[in-house]
Amino acid sequence: MTSNLDFIVYICDQISGVGSVRYRKMFGDYMIYVDDKPILLVCDNTVYVKILPCVATLLAAAEKGCPYPGAKEHYILDIDDGELAKAVIETLLPVTALPKPRKKKAPKTETGD
Repeated sequence: MTSNLDFIVYICDQISGVGSVRYRKMFGDYMIYVDDKPILLVCDNTVYVKILPCVATLLAAAEKGCPYPGAKEHYILDIDDGELAKAVIETLLPVTALPKPRKKKAPKTETGD
């Protein structure tokens, strides 16, 4: 089951004000970016946060789960708690790297026989 677009919009509304928020569909679910940094993973209408020491205290009471088969365990963020969600994002922003730019593929050239 994939995430509902209405739920993605709700997440973006809940975290508005923490930076430039956008989302991108990936593999049938979504990644939420803040200031172009991948911050929240949304799978099956559940919001996941990578387990990092900087958010351990904030998310000590949070459930944990795997967003998809084979993934590492993540915290499950209660997105209904907008203040907590914003605090988590503000904590993650300084330690999250911008994604590396993708290299463009060289155009294929035809070889004459």
